[in-house]
Amino acid sequence: MAFNTALSGLNAASNMLSVTGNNIANANTTGFKKSRSEFADVYASSLGGTPGAGVRVTNVAQQFTQGNLDFTENNLDLAISGEGFFVLGDNINNINERVYTRAGSFHMDREGYVVNHLGQPLLVYAPNGETVEEGFSTGVFQTLRLDSTQGLPKATSSIDMSVNLDSRQTVPATSPFNPDDPTSYTHATSVTIYDSLGNTHVATSYYVKGATPNTWDMYVYVDGQDMLDGGANNPTALVFDPDGKLLTVNGGSATTFTTQSKLINPSAQPIAFTIDLAGSTQLGSAFSVNTLNQDGLTIGRLTGVDIDDTGVVLARFSNGSSKPLGQVAMVRFQNPQGLSKLGDTTWAESANSGVPINGVAGTSSFGTIKAGALEGSNVDLAQQLVNLIIAQQAYQANAQTISTENTITQTLLNIR
Repeated sequence: MAFNTALSGLNAASNMLSVTGNNIANANTTGFKKSRSEFADVYASSLGGTPGAGVRVTNVAQQFTQGNLDFTENNLDLAISGEGFFVLGDNINNINERVYTRAGSFHMDREGYVVNHLGQPLLVYAPNGETVEEGFSTGVFQTLRLDSTQGLPKATSSIDMSVNLDSRQTVPATSPFNPDDPTSYTHATSVTIYDSLGNTHVATSYYVKGATPNTWDMYVYVDGQDMLDGGANNPTALVFDPDGKLLTVNGGSATTFTTQSKLINPSAQPIAFTIDLAGSTQLGSAFSVNTLNQDGLTIGRLTGVDIDDTGVVLARFSNGSSKPLGQVAMVRFQNPQGLSKLGDTTWAESANSGVPINGVAGTSSFGTIKAGALEGSNVDLAQQLVNLIIAQQAYQANAQTISTENTITQTLLNIR
């Protein structure tokens, strides 16, 4: 019986050596989670048996404690600080079969998909629209693809303009107004705008001092076409109060007016926009343009990708626009120690782990996502080396038990 007891001890010590050796071998593996051997005693059930019959391995338990974060220069490297797992599809064409990982070493493949070293795609929640504010559909998984094609243009729909018109100016010498004759207007300023195809056009505003004090006429042209219709006969009337503040636009208290819709480019949609003159003044100083902004965008190319702490992936384009590509999907389990090990620092759902609980980084029990960082192994080398010594000594002690039992047995056999 002592032979079997010692043999069980050898097997247990061998298991501990194997587990400890695996931990040490993966001390530098990204996202690796150490394991530990758990043992229980074996008790003889018969009345005449010895008090103990050895030891057995009850479990090799995974330890999902947090590993250290190592910061890198790759924006697609992701680390989870806290609880949760990244969700990976089996491959680009099969995302319904999923695996889970803490290893965030991702890169783009040749088609622009964000994948790990096995080609398994990182899954994200689908965006609900073209802006972050519209949110994401938690539970609706899709692959993350960085589209390097051009960003879509946006036609100009509004111009914010704040100017100071020189109150010291006199009525122009030439009448009526003619955009080709500088003597027929007092001031002019231009801004570049965009049509629906991203083509550039020049919108020019002309200001004509009125014969009535504190009044001005404003004309708007795009590429030489009158945007108000009627030319000199249909200006926008601006009236200022005696303090130089804008009082009315076309007789109303609003500081905005909208141009006519004009087909400037036959291939694009007609152009029409609203001009907001809020903050404009008529003071005794030189003409100046204090603010001049428009909301149109030309065609852009992908310049970068930002991933925030909640996992929102935002593509930035050279035209100043941005577009959400998704929100990094995260899951957690009631019993992560019950997950099935697949190797390559990935796990699969099992009956013991429970079903995956979908969530968003930074909410509920989920950790935050750190872009440009990787979670290192949670193996403590010093602790593992101590465990290695303990396992080695246990192995030697059980081997000595077998040797001693053998000596006793030989002694008994040699009795004559």
